[in-house]
Amino acid sequence: MFASLAELTAAVGTELGTSQWHTLDQARIDLFAEATDDHQWIHVDPERAKETQFGSTIAHGYLTMSMIPALAKECYGVEGVRMALNYGSEKVRFPAPVPVGTAIRATAELVSATEVSGGVQAVVRFTITSAGSAKPHCVAETITRFYS
Repeated sequence: MFASLAELTAAVGTELGTSQWHTLDQARIDLFAEATDDHQWIHVDPERAKETQFGSTIAHGYLTMSMIPALAKECYGVEGVRMALNYGSEKVRFPAPVPVGTAIRATAELVSATEVSGGVQAVVRFTITSAGSAKPHCVAETITRFYS
């Protein structure tokens, strides 16, 4: 937890923290499919997915990425800000699929922090991993604007 935006800015280049484990079960995958209208069978048809090289359904890449806000809260925070706004993402990759039932977690690294009108824009690289994969499941640089 950073006490101020100045303290956050001074931490550029450091690891901010690692989240707890969160399991992506079939119910969550199905809810994401409903919310996004992405019903591709590899995500929602367990019987058909058994026949693939994955042996089961896999989470949507964007579901994995959409976990970042929840995981981020467990990695770091900044006190004394009026609000924080998602400003976008850069360099998003999905190097490995997330099989159903996999527990994932994120590690956050502060890539940059620059002044903007009324606050600071921070770029944080999130690397989402699991115990069962040699490759990360998602690597994304998020951009957040913190206003004091």
